[in-house]
Amino acid sequence: MKKPLRAPLLQDLFDRHREDIGDILTKQIGATLNGEYVHWDKLRHLQPPEGLNHEQWWLGIKLARSSSRRFLSLTDVGGRLLSVALTPEIQEALHEIDSRGAGRIAMPEPVTNPATRARFLVRSLIEEAITSSQLEGASTTRKKAMEMIRSGRVPADKSEQMILNNLHGMEFIQEHQKDDLTPELVLEIHRRLTHGTISSNSVGCLQSPSDDRVRVVSNATGEILHEPPPAELLPLRLKRMCDFANGYGENEFLHPVLRAIILHFWLGYDHPFEDGNGRTARALFYWSMLHQGYWLFEFISISTILRRASAQYGRSFLYTETDDFDATYFVSYQLSVIRRSLKGLEGYLEKKTREIHAAEDVIRGSGSYNYRQLALLSHALRNLDAEYTIRAHRVSHNVSQNTSRTDLMELQEKGLLEKRTIGNTAHFFVGERLRKLMVGA
Repeated sequence: MKKPLRAPLLQDLFDRHREDIGDILTKQIGATLNGEYVHWDKLRHLQPPEGLNHEQWWLGIKLARSSSRRFLSLTDVGGRLLSVALTPEIQEALHEIDSRGAGRIAMPEPVTNPATRARFLVRSLIEEAITSSQLEGASTTRKKAMEMIRSGRVPADKSEQMILNNLHGMEFIQEHQKDDLTPELVLEIHRRLTHGTISSNSVGCLQSPSDDRVRVVSNATGEILHEPPPAELLPLRLKRMCDFANGYGENEFLHPVLRAIILHFWLGYDHPFEDGNGRTARALFYWSMLHQGYWLFEFISISTILRRASAQYGRSFLYTETDDFDATYFVSYQLSVIRRSLKGLEGYLEKKTREIHAAEDVIRGSGSYNYRQLALLSHALRNLDAEYTIRAHRVSHNVSQNTSRTDLMELQEKGLLEKRTIGNTAHFFVGERLRKLMVGA
């Protein structure tokens, strides 16, 4: 990734084009271009409005953005306050997320039904654990990661350890979602996310002035993309970040989703740890969303979307740093990620609802089954070579060992599964009766 060209400062533009302000204002230039919050690095390659050069066009855009600019408490190393422009596009996105993310619209029964929501919660935790780790360099496949988690085996390498740590970290966040954020809680989250993957002296610890300060460097060119604040400032900045996360000392309302996104950015900007900063930043975003009542975020994975466009993720950080510490670039991108994640969740839940209903139709005449057995049968009907264990079934549905064993044994007794002992472990495979039901369907 290449660092974008730094945007001209508003005051410098005023000084150079003071006499042109009247002409610029008559062009009625908006804060966005076709709905996009464009950075100078891109704008300079576009065709400006007739009668304006690129700098004059940029000045018009900056003036339009200034009218909706909200300053926040985060400062950069030079003392500038972070800001965000509350454009119509951002306000529309926030409204949509409010409607969906807080569960104020109808959702498929698997999420709203207490008996089945645990299954989908486990799925989302595993998905976020895998993709967040892959964003940070974990190289194992999703299939292998799922097998490790479901089987309970010990991680085979650093990549698998990262994924298991992320899973435990997300579970920890859910347990502490109602707690206020404190420096101690942030350090504990980092400790859980990095245990066994970085130096033991750095786990759960801020970098100190005696450390070689971590920087963000381009893998391709070696260029320093981001120089974080000096280590001696980190304890105070962490305390201020927690105060911001909790809303301490604020007199003006800040939308909860913006607060969560800025918290994500803040940790990423300060980069206070030797490693695991990205994972910790995304974990704090989840904590903030859940803490502020957006319960549906238990079920989404933002890292799945971020991983598909990791360059845009990084660029949104850099655009903020190279344009007057304007976080609107990062906020805009994160809002688009959240919206896509919510849409993906809804599509997934609708698909799973249809599958469960189809399985119910196929086996309706074969007996009475609980939701876990129906979910397993639904999966088995579409994966005739699948195998199941008591432990994997227990982990998938967050139930006790006895409940898991009863589920599988009942299905075996009805001929829908068949049991084989491999080593000391009972494995269950699709039974002949279920295969015949599949043919009949």
